[in-house]
This record gives sequence, structure tokens and C-alpha cells, in this order.
Amino acid sequence: MTDEEKHLWFDFLKNLPVTINRQKVIGRYILDFYCASANIAIELDGSQHYSEEGKGCDAKRDAFLQSKGISVLRYSNADVNKRFDAVKKDILNHIRQKTDVDL
Repeated sequence: MTDEEKHLWFDFLKNLPVTINRQKVIGRYILDFYCASANIAIELDGSQHYSEEGKGCDAKRDAFLQSKGISVLRYSNADVNKRFDAVKKDILNHIRQKTDVDL
């Protein structure tokens, strides 16, 4: 895991009252994090995701996941490092919308 993935995992996701899987394989893709009860993938994007090639690969990946009913939440590494509380709040809001778990 990257430093940002470790931060999100150890300081937030692992303590949620829903199961979050790390490095979940779906199809030919490995998701950073996956919440099956909400059908949400959480992806943290480093600089390579902002190149034309990276954007194209992410678009194909997102389309595949969406075809499986999985919503994809993407956050930049900078978001995790500089706006951690906002990232946490956004993730919680998405999980709340898709589950009946009290968060």
C-alpha cells in the first residue's frame, strides 16, 4: 500500500462498522478498497492517473466496474494528505446512501 492508502486504511476505513476489503480483485482489476455492502470502490490516485494514458485506463476500469453495479470514488493522494476530513466525510456520505448502516 502507498502511504496515502495506509493513512486512509489505518486512520479511518478499518474502523468502520462495514466491511472494507483492501486490494480486492474484481475481474482483471485490483481495487484499492472495496465495500461490498455499498457496492463502492475507493481509489486513491497518484500522479500517473492524470496523464492521458492514465485517464484512459481509469475510464475503462471505471466503465467495467460500473457495468458490475459498482460505484467508483476517486480521491487524489493530495486530497488524502491535505483534506483528509473531507475525504472521510464524502466516503461516509456515499456509504450511508447505499446502506442502512448507522455511521
